[in-house]
Amino acid sequence: MKTVEQMSGVRMDHYVEVDFAGFKDLVDAIGGVTVTVDQDIHDTSSGLDLKAGTHRLNGTQSLEFVRTRHGIGDGSDLGRIGLQQKFMLALLTEIQKQDLLGSPVKAYKIADQLTATLTTDSALASLPKLAEFGRSLNGVNPSTMETIMLPVAYDKVDPNRVIAAEPQADTLWKAVRSDATIPESAKKSPATGG
Repeated sequence: MKTVEQMSGVRMDHYVEVDFAGFKDLVDAIGGVTVTVDQDIHDTSSGLDLKAGTHRLNGTQSLEFVRTRHGIGDGSDLGRIGLQQKFMLALLTEIQKQDLLGSPVKAYKIADQLTATLTTDSALASLPKLAEFGRSLNGVNPSTMETIMLPVAYDKVDPNRVIAAEPQADTLWKAVRSDATIPESAKKSPATGG
């Protein structure tokens, strides 16, 4: 969190970290998540095997989906990040569709189920505060959200690492700080071509 704050110049009010078991249980608790993939994904490392198209994933399949990297793109973490962004939007869509955040009872039930597998900042450390935070997200519309990956380039010293690509990364952070529209040039990543 401190690294992101230092790089971005944006103060983070809260964070929620869900472990693998909690992630799987959350997806199963809401009855699965529907994702659409535009290409076949076969990843023997994660176990994911999906044909291009729309799929309803259970908790185990969802975990395979967000852990996949060898079956998509260049096999790096950058491809995995793209799948994780796609999944988060699909998860938020499912939560909205079921009105899980609009109902205090439903929000509390989901929060209660996840508390053993969550790590949060101290302001969200109680079940009522976590449920209240969840309900505060009720107005977020996943269909109007856009996920953006920090523009990166492969490190010249260690090609197994990526570093922020400048000046695109700086342009992105400035846009985030000013709540402005993010220019297309800031969304392009030299390492991934976009």
